[in-house]
Amino acid sequence: MSDAVRVENAALRFPRGKGLFRGIISLLGRKEKPEANFTALENVSLDVHQGEVLGIIGRNGSGKSTLLRLMAGIYQPDEGSVYVRGRTSLLAGVRVGLNEHLTGRENVHLYGSILGHKEEKMDDMMGDIIEFSEIGEFFDQPLRTYSSGMRARLGIAIASAVEPEILLIDEVLGVGDPQFREKSKARILSLVKSTSTVVLVSHSFGLMREICDRVAFVHEGKIHSVGDPTETIRAYYELTGK
Repeated sequence: MSDAVRVENAALRFPRGKGLFRGIISLLGRKEKPEANFTALENVSLDVHQGEVLGIIGRNGSGKSTLLRLMAGIYQPDEGSVYVRGRTSLLAGVRVGLNEHLTGRENVHLYGSILGHKEEKMDDMMGDIIEFSEIGEFFDQPLRTYSSGMRARLGIAIASAVEPEILLIDEVLGVGDPQFREKSKARILSLVKSTSTVVLVSHSFGLMREICDRVAFVHEGKIHSVGDPTETIRAYYELTGK
């Protein structure tokens, strides 16, 4: 089985001490004491197979969302490498690629332009996006007027309509009412059947067991285990006690 994404020995570090205090120190002309970087990911290796749904679980701050952004190309590793075969689309908090000052319709065009699609192609998808999102008359209202659930429905509708080869989802698939969650799961499974690959970060372990082929457990910036969803989730409970 070929790989859609391959992460090899990747490490990612962020500098500490950013913010207002650091700026004030700089304005005063004082020198900062050397500060160690924060290691978000360390020696991470993970393969995502073509056509599978891979789940990623872990505690808050474990590095799972950072790993997803590494796959999306938002972050570049300080060490190691990331290989991606195919066009990716990241849906993270329904804010990536969306503008709260634009309407739902305008955001469809914006999202499409980011992926390199022409306006005409996005117009062809518009009817499906409107129907799937179920946001009615709000579709032509600014995104800032939407509830969090409405934003999530719009984001999922757009991201899945463009049928990316690799869809990366961070904590948004479980939002909305039960009926919409079922629609979202069905849409994701439909994408997989059409040769798309899905990587899903979520705290919804029931969802993971239902739609994922494998699950990766990220703990303290490292891959603890990867494999059968039920077994990997059990390893999470055993290690974290939750």
